[in-house]
Amino acid sequence: MYEATFAIADSSAYTAPTEGTDCRIELWCNDHADLLYVVGSSVEPVLSRVRSDIGIEDCLRGDGETVVITSSCLKRHETSHIERYLESHDCLLLPPLRYEDGRKHCRILALDSENLTELYAALLEDGFDVEVLRKREVGVPARSSPLVSLEETLPELTARQREVLSLAVEAGYYEIPRETTSEQLAAELGISRRAVDDHLRRVERKVLSALRSSLY
Repeated sequence: MYEATFAIADSSAYTAPTEGTDCRIELWCNDHADLLYVVGSSVEPVLSRVRSDIGIEDCLRGDGETVVITSSCLKRHETSHIERYLESHDCLLLPPLRYEDGRKHCRILALDSENLTELYAALLEDGFDVEVLRKREVGVPARSSPLVSLEETLPELTARQREVLSLAVEAGYYEIPRETTSEQLAAELGISRRAVDDHLRRVERKVLSALRSSLY
């Protein structure tokens, strides 16, 4: 089997609001409605567009993340969705769809590498703006999770959590011995030491919990 990830630019209610932002949407389609996981520092413009174009039935908000149940399915509002190309090219779409930085990221599975090539050519021919981000052969699968990659195993972090973690790693906070302190990180970020410690603890809990569950 072969897997490829296509990034497709479009102007849908889920794609356009993410352009130029740190917001990301993961989509699980249920035909009559969509389940969305939205993460980022400014999700309100995203939710406003979804509410206007698709409708929102309910949503649950957390720390920089929101789970949304829509009133209808995106496929009822657009005709350019990739699903209509899959059957004719013997390909499967691996959920969830991911929307970020103005593009839709689709993980596609095929038995033959040529099917992915032909699907890509068909999308280009019909005017899609497509970039192949990665393509790989899928080897012997694990019994419990045949196509799970590191990207799917690791948890979603808020924009601030990613910023604090990135600086901590770059500055040597996790080196032995440590090359910086939480006070120094706080000064560079312009936030309190307590806030830095809180962000790092939340990141560590999320990552360790995700990795622990993948060991069983």
